[in-house]
Amino acid sequence: MGKVLWHVAMSLDGFVAADGHAMDWMSGVHITPGVHEESIARIGAILGGRRGFDALAATAPGKVAKQPYGGAWSGPVFVLTHHPEDAQAEDGVTFLDCDVREAVEIGLAAAGGKDLELHSQDIARQCVELGLVDEFFVHLMPVMLGSGVRLFDNPGGKPVRWDRVHDGDPALAIDLRFRPAPRH
Repeated sequence: MGKVLWHVAMSLDGFVAADGHAMDWMSGVHITPGVHEESIARIGAILGGRRGFDALAATAPGKVAKQPYGGAWSGPVFVLTHHPEDAQAEDGVTFLDCDVREAVEIGLAAAGGKDLELHSQDIARQCVELGLVDEFFVHLMPVMLGSGVRLFDNPGGKPVRWDRVHDGDPALAIDLRFRPAPRH
């Protein structure tokens, strides 16, 4: 059985998408070589949310299912929504109207033993609260957005602790240093 994987790129100020779910802020920023290929090999299905789907569909109608990882990944995409009847139909996308736990079960079954990747911060938050996330993988990008879609928006919620996956102390903090990039 695959894992439920919450995998995101995040700005230094905690946003995973700009206003309107825009992702153009990532252009010119690079992920460590080999990481995308490793991720693509692990993913069997994707579970996303309606707001993100609608934002992507507005910019690339009929192509949302072809966009993950720049088109390098293909497979079943599920979109959790309370209103599947008014969703814009697309090949490769299945709209689900159920609770999060059931959506995760459906996605894992479709993943065929590979991972189910979460592409919605609200769904990921709910999965964290339900104890459904097996692994959290974040790429910290050297940019500040100022506003947009927060990584984990849970006012009044309890802190969620994670153990790092690496050699050494799993509770050790990560120290990062940055300086302003030259202006072009």
